[in-house]
Amino acid sequence: MRWSLRMPEPWSAPQRRVLIGLVFVLALYVAIRYWFDPMYVSDPQPLAPARAGELADRIAPNVASADDLAALPLIGERRARDIISYRDRYVADHPGKVAFEKPEDLLAIRGIGASILAQIKPYLIFPKDRSTTGP
Repeated sequence: MRWSLRMPEPWSAPQRRVLIGLVFVLALYVAIRYWFDPMYVSDPQPLAPARAGELADRIAPNVASADDLAALPLIGERRARDIISYRDRYVADHPGKVAFEKPEDLLAIRGIGASILAQIKPYLIFPKDRSTTGP
């Protein structure tokens, strides 16, 4: 007598058809989603910030408008208004002086810390040291 160790099939024929149908529907759904929204997020992040193209050149925070300051990375409209408000108060309290002589002077603005300063520093220009220039 010969013994056969045949294993029973885990899925019946109708169950296999339903499973194949579900896999097909899922693949079709993913393909349609990709077709209409082919979004790609790069890793690592791009070297240039998203709004870097809005700045034509470096800006001076002592004379820049709110729109120019808001175009800086991580600044936005609220911090731009805070910078201008601080600048105006400083100039009113210290006639003949500029509010920002070096990048670190921006740390006096609430909401601007070392990390934000490091991000915006390449986009800023400050006045030359007056003690070294002149006759």
